[in-house]
Amino acid sequence: MFEFLAYEFMQRALITAFFVGGVCSWLGVFVVLRGLAFIGAGTAHAAFAGVALAYLLQVPPLLLAIAFGVLTAWAAGLLEEKGRMKLDVSIGILFTSTMAMAILFIGLIKAYSAEVYSYLFGSILSVTPSEMKIIVLLSIVVVATLLAFSKEFYFIAFDQDMAESSGIPARPLFFLMLTLIAITVVLSLKAIGAMLVFAMLLIPASTAYQLTHSLSRMTRISIAIGIVTAIAGVLLSYWFDLPSGPTTVLLQTTLFFIALILPQRHTGRSTTN
Repeated sequence: MFEFLAYEFMQRALITAFFVGGVCSWLGVFVVLRGLAFIGAGTAHAAFAGVALAYLLQVPPLLLAIAFGVLTAWAAGLLEEKGRMKLDVSIGILFTSTMAMAILFIGLIKAYSAEVYSYLFGSILSVTPSEMKIIVLLSIVVVATLLAFSKEFYFIAFDQDMAESSGIPARPLFFLMLTLIAITVVLSLKAIGAMLVFAMLLIPASTAYQLTHSLSRMTRISIAIGIVTAIAGVLLSYWFDLPSGPTTVLLQTTLFFIALILPQRHTGRSTTN
């Protein structure tokens, strides 16, 4: 029954699913509460443009992916902060422009590269030992930062101006949050793909939002949904020869609609227990 655990690629895939599912769904709580729904999509496609450029230049893709993702997230945040345009509008512009850059870079690559497209659509079963180590390391960095600043992140997610007036350095923390989103997107690209990582950030937290009025319970439920569905997606992809990324997202979407049917309990967010 558990013969799949004998395969190293499955071991790597399950470990990757655990970390990606947990980190995306935890950070997704702040994404949902702060109204940053489209930031995941924008930074994902920006990071993919960095990957495409890296393959064009024949350099390791990680640093360029992080650079493109972080700069795009910061650019969107700065445009909103200065009141030049709403965040969703700036993300939409950056989303399309970075995707155009990615298509341009891919077009300039002389030979077909399946590796580039694995970052677009995800290929968790093909994660290498070195890639898994990077994913685990970046996940630990993101989790440690969330543990250190979770209370402040909750505050600025609800009311950044109030947090600022209360003495919290809201602006730097907001850009730190954007940086964490970009890093999380990058560590998830190979496993889930740029097309679907947005869903991993959004759906588990949105489902948990329907089920509880407690912030701490919302976080725990979101993390549980993210981890369980990510691992289930890997197992279903192995047993039934399905693509793991879409399978995971469809499982999460099913749980979301089930949560919508249940009695609504998000009447407030004042409790933390």
